[in-house]
Amino acid sequence: MERSKIVAVVTGAIALFLGIAYLVIVQFLDFRGEMLPAPQSQLVQPSVTIAQSWDNSDL
Repeated sequence: MERSKIVAVVTGAIALFLGIAYLVIVQFLDFRGEMLPAPQSQLVQPSVTIAQSWDNSDL
């Protein structure tokens, strides 16, 4: 076989492998069930403090 045909066959085989691997991964992730968001009650909410100064003596 010519070099270009060998490259085409190898590239096609790699593309098929990647496509099949992608489908297997998607099926596995879908098999795990519905993805639920994390419960909000267990998340730590950071507290924010805003301090404002009205000192105009520097003007």
